[in-house]
Amino acid sequence: MRKTERYPVSGANSLWHVYDTVPFWKVVKNFVFIQAARYTPFLSWKNFFYRTFLKMEVGEQTSFALMVMVDVMFPERIKIGVNSVVGYNTTILAHEYLIDEYRIGDVIIGDRVLIGANTTVLPGVTIGNDAIISAATLVNKDVPEGCFVGGNPMRIIYTKEQMLERKNK
Repeated sequence: MRKTERYPVSGANSLWHVYDTVPFWKVVKNFVFIQAARYTPFLSWKNFFYRTFLKMEVGEQTSFALMVMVDVMFPERIKIGVNSVVGYNTTILAHEYLIDEYRIGDVIIGDRVLIGANTTVLPGVTIGNDAIISAATLVNKDVPEGCFVGGNPMRIIYTKEQMLERKNK
C-alpha cells in the first residue's frame, strides 16, 4: 500500500484547486529548473538544480538520464540515495490529483537503484537499496531491497535471493 496523505475537495475536481494546494510561483520556478535539468547533458548540473532549487535529496553520484521528469508540485518530497540511475523519460510523482481528492506522498529511492527508461513512480512508494526496475514499469507499490521488478502492473521478477544466486553463477 502506498503511503499518501489524502485531502478531500468539494465542487470541481481536485486539479481545479491546485493553487490552493501549492503556490503558483513555486510551480513556475520548479517548472523552469525541471526543464533545464531535463535537457542539460551535464549530470552534475542536474543534481545541483535538484538539490539547490527543488530541495530534493539526491545522493552523490546519482545519475538522471535525459528527459527525466520529477514532480513539479512537490519535488522536495523525493529522496534518492547514492549511486543510483534514473533512466530516460522516467517520471517520479509525489502528488496525484483525482476527482474528489488529491494525494501527496514521499518517494524514497534507495542506494544503487536502477530505474529503467519510461518508468513511472507513483507517490508514496519506497524502492529499496539495490533494486532494479525494468523499463516501462508502473511502480505502484513498494519495491523490496535487491529485487528485480517490472511490468504494469508491477510484479517481482526476481527476489533478492534469486538475484544474488544469479549474480554468483
